[in-house]
Formats: sequence, structure tokens, C-alpha cells
Amino acid sequence: MREQGYYRQVWKKFKKNRLAMTGFYTAVIMGFIAVAAPVIANNRPIIARTRSGEVIFPFLNTGMGYKDRDYTFEINPLIPYSPSEYDLDSVLIAPSVKHFFGTDDRGRDVASRLVYGARISLSIGFVAVSIYVFIGLVLGSVAGYFGRKVDIVISRLIEIMICFPTFFLIITIIAYLPSSIYNIMIVIGITGWTGVARLIRGEIFKIKNIDYVYSARALGVSADRIIFKHILPNAIGPVLVSATFGIAGAILVESSLSFLGFGVQPPTPSWGEILFQAKQYLSWWLVIFPGLAIFITITSFNLVGEGLRDAIDPKFSK
Repeated sequence: MREQGYYRQVWKKFKKNRLAMTGFYTAVIMGFIAVAAPVIANNRPIIARTRSGEVIFPFLNTGMGYKDRDYTFEINPLIPYSPSEYDLDSVLIAPSVKHFFGTDDRGRDVASRLVYGARISLSIGFVAVSIYVFIGLVLGSVAGYFGRKVDIVISRLIEIMICFPTFFLIITIIAYLPSSIYNIMIVIGITGWTGVARLIRGEIFKIKNIDYVYSARALGVSADRIIFKHILPNAIGPVLVSATFGIAGAILVESSLSFLGFGVQPPTPSWGEILFQAKQYLSWWLVIFPGLAIFITITSFNLVGEGLRDAIDPKFSK
């Protein structure tokens, strides 16, 4: 009977954790909502047939208003509103059949903005974490493998970065930059790498003295090949756990920045920006629905992270 691979064993253990699987499926659903946002919420039909018999997909053409076209058949999204569509006759309306989650201060549909806000939050979470995981892997691997002076320099750099309160450092940097989703991703990325660097440095310190590493050196394999092909794949497990928690943290940071007015700026939809409106207008639906979206998303990624940690840690083996 063939021995199971390491990652298959981890997945098998992970599946036994019901809370982790619940978080995993919830995260997948949130990802699907983010990807399918134009199909779920739009003021243009998904599919329509013109009088000439041509079948078209109006939601793909952002420059075409469907109300000005004469269709013989159309299938509309579940939420028939664009996130930037204004309706000054429907300002701050409570949830109803017409607007499931109510409207904001400019008559925009809150449900539509929440759907597109998922795209913004998850994009920032995944991109920012990808940036700091890459930085942390490179610096941590170099410090752990070469040691001595290289390790001293990188370790002092890590300690300097840790001395700064991360959230206030992010606010300070963003205050001097133009308001942009890309700037937020980059700033969170370049300020969050220290944990990954320390983690991978410790893992490589343990692995670099194993026999197969000595064998690779004896055969004349280059240092970069030893690090990134032979050592890093065996040390990456704990980093994946850290990255999962990091996605939740990045989403929370972005929401906090938007709530304080430093994050994604209107009219771009953001969960934190909707909460910022709630602070001004004290409308309960502007608090509950984006708050629930943030809570559910962060909790789901934290549950996945805890499940991965338990599946990877030998102490939890069954």
C-alpha cells in the first residue's frame, strides 16, 4: 500500500475538523461572491435577447445602459443595482423588498456595495499577504541558511520593524500617499513581513543541519537551489498557517483604515467605508450588515488557520 503524501495527510486531518471545514466553505463562498460580483449585483441584465434575435451579455459592457435598450428577453441579477448607482429619492431607506439591506446616504444599494466590498477586502487580504510572505520567505531563508553576519543584519532589521506599532505605521505611511487600493496593499505588505521572516528563519535553522542538506552541499548544489528547492518546501507548512491568519488580519486592517477615512475612498465600495457612514448617520443597517460581513469573513479565515495549525502540528496527530 503506497504511503500517503504529507499534504494529503494534512488535508485528511484538516477535514476531520468540522469548525475548520465550516470556515473553509464560508471562505470559498465569500471568494465566489467576490469573483461573481458583476453577476450577483448589477443594473444591467446578465443575458438579454435583442429584437433582431441576437443574444448578448450586457453586464460585461460597463458603458451600456440597459434601460435605453429594447430587449425581448432578459435575465437580471439577484441584486439589480450597481454599487455606484445613485438614487437621491431613496436616501437612507431601511431594509425592504426593494433594497434587501437598505440604502446609504446617497441612495446606493447597501447589498450591492457589500458584494463588491467583498472583492476589495479579499483582494487586499490576498495581495498584501502575498507581498509580505514573499519578503519574509526571502529574508528569513537567507538569514536562517547563511547565519553569522547575514543573520545578525537581518535579525536587527526585523527587530527595528517590530519596534514600530504596525497599525500606526500603516496610517502614517498612507497619510503621505494618494488614496489608492494598490497603496494599501503595498503598505500592508511591506510592514507585515517580520513574523513570516522570523518563523521561516527558525524552521531553516532546524532543517539545514539534516543529512540531505549536507549531501546537497557535498554534491556542489548552489545555495539558492538548496534553500528554495530542498529546504523551503519542507519548512513552508507553518508559513501557510501564518498566511491564513494574515489574510484575516489584512482584511481587518483595511476595514479599520476605511472606517477612519484613510482607506479605500468613495465611490469605491468597502465594508469599512459603509461603517464610516454609520458613524455619521446612525442607521442600524449600515452597522449590522457590513459588521457581519467583516466578522464572518475574518472568523472563517481564522478557523481555517486554526485547522491548518492543528493538522500540521504533530501534537495534534490522531
